[in-house]
Amino acid sequence: MTEIYKEEGNKKEKEKLDNICEECKKKDESVSQNLMMHGYKICDSCQISKTIFPV
Repeated sequence: MTEIYKEEGNKKEKEKLDNICEECKKKDESVSQNLMMHGYKICDSCQISKTIFPV
């Protein structure tokens, strides 16, 4: 498991890269790819559904 550190203002957060989608809670390899490319921890199917049905 890889850990990612992100800074916002004065605090530093540690986020674990566990390949679990924040929307559907399923484990998928595309979660880490989307996190690096777009900054979101969502799988490809959730990304497509958010693109088609943005609510």
